[in-house]
Amino acid sequence: MLKIRVIRVIRVKKMSAEKIIGELKKKKFKPVYWLEGEEEFFIDQVMEYAEHHLLTEAESAFNKVVFYGKDANWAEVVTACRRYPMFAERQVVLLKEAQQMRDIEKLELYVEHPLSSTVLVVSYKEKKVDGRSKFARLLKEKGEVFNSKKLYDYQMPDWTTELIRSKGYTISNKALLLLVDHIGNDLSRMYNEIEKVLVNLETRKNITEDDIENFVGISKDFNVFELQEAVATKDLPKAIRIIQYFQANPKAAPIQLILPILHSFFSKVFMVFGSSQKTEEALKPLFNYNPHSAKQGLAAAKNYGYEGIEKVILLLHHYNLKSIGVDDTGTEDASLLKEMVVKMMA
Repeated sequence: MLKIRVIRVIRVKKMSAEKIIGELKKKKFKPVYWLEGEEEFFIDQVMEYAEHHLLTEAESAFNKVVFYGKDANWAEVVTACRRYPMFAERQVVLLKEAQQMRDIEKLELYVEHPLSSTVLVVSYKEKKVDGRSKFARLLKEKGEVFNSKKLYDYQMPDWTTELIRSKGYTISNKALLLLVDHIGNDLSRMYNEIEKVLVNLETRKNITEDDIENFVGISKDFNVFELQEAVATKDLPKAIRIIQYFQANPKAAPIQLILPILHSFFSKVFMVFGSSQKTEEALKPLFNYNPHSAKQGLAAAKNYGYEGIEKVILLLHHYNLKSIGVDDTGTEDASLLKEMVVKMMA
């Protein structure tokens, strides 16, 4: 008789930075926290909490050790981890920038038999340990492995809104669009800019576009988002005024920022023609669930038509090449933009 071998699959619940910090606050510790991946913001969040909140100030003097991968070696880290705490229940060992440390996999000697009184936190940025290795298996078995992934652009509005809400504030739709369009998915910068705005709000609890203009330095009337709307609605005088502002304020919106944003928007507009349902509600997923962008996209599709949008995308590609010096003798960015929008709307 053929014997069937049943293999039990154990599903590992993946933790977020927020959940890891929540567990640490409840004093539910694991001996090893391995923080890897390309998004530094979440890794830094966990590391910062471990460094400043797991021990009291008095306990830290004897029971906190901080290593930096470039200067440390694996034997020193293992020796520190195997010490017992002094006048405290636990000690904390932090290994920052571990991706720069040689022979990092030799930490396996400690991870295989970690001390319950030591909390080892390792930041391994922009890399991932080889999931097929024994080291990776031990990390998952003995500790917590957190893979920090970059957020996609379409996730930024929700992430930013939730961050602001967690601090007890709200933000207007236009202010949110200004922030996200200008900053993109740079989470550290987004966090710092929001902190700067909140400090200046005083007693108010809602962030407006005026706040973004005053405290972040993004003009509410002269920005890439407004230029996109001007082009979408074929408002040439408005588009020229915005470009003239960019010319007077080169840091406000360099051409290398403007062209990709416009290309992304009009590429989505091009896809509208292939959609069976051409309503704002049906097109929301295409425009990252932003109702204003969906409305703007529908308007652009109507104003330009299929061939017009095709022409716009080709012009964006053509002027992107010009902006980096291909078949161009050094024309100013503002002149390129003016020439481009005039041809788009012709």
